[in-house]
Amino acid sequence: LIAHAKAENMPKENIDRAIQRAVSKDAADMKEMVYEGYGPHKVAIVVETMTDNPTRTVANVRSYFNKVGGALGTTGQLDFLFERKSVFKVPGSAVEDKDMFELEMIDFGVDEIFEEGENIVLYGGFKDFGNIQKALDDRQIPLVTAEFERLPNDMKQLNAEQVAEVDKLLEKLDDDDDVIKVFHNMTGGE
Repeated sequence: LIAHAKAENMPKENIDRAIQRAVSKDAADMKEMVYEGYGPHKVAIVVETMTDNPTRTVANVRSYFNKVGGALGTTGQLDFLFERKSVFKVPGSAVEDKDMFELEMIDFGVDEIFEEGENIVLYGGFKDFGNIQKALDDRQIPLVTAEFERLPNDMKQLNAEQVAEVDKLLEKLDDDDDVIKVFHNMTGGE
């Protein structure tokens, strides 16, 4: 997790603060909560959080949406807009025969594989995470990252000014210590 946070350019003090929060609290007190809503220009947004105080977290998330004219919705209302996927990145140098690797990984639930810089990215079904991870472990292929993503099925095209409005909300959410990940269906800005 620390390597992933560093790869995402998360500041060291944010990483240290998250570690301190995790070790200073009883793990049973932490709850994973998912909030869904629409931001400015009807951009669909899913917010994944980990919190010891759901009341505080929902109040904060709701206030961020309200301040930019958005609205927090009900759980599950955006399920049709996002597909949950397992996403793995492995070093390309760890795979000798990329064609054979792709064929092998399809058997374990990988439905898309491509090169991204020096890494190979594998997308698979949400329920196939364990199978894919075990297949990589069995082949002694190290992980750069392994995570779940929510990929939008339909993108909302916005102009640069509209993107800037939505970005204000995304920045507020990213700055909240309880927020782990934010997914949206916005595209554009050129």
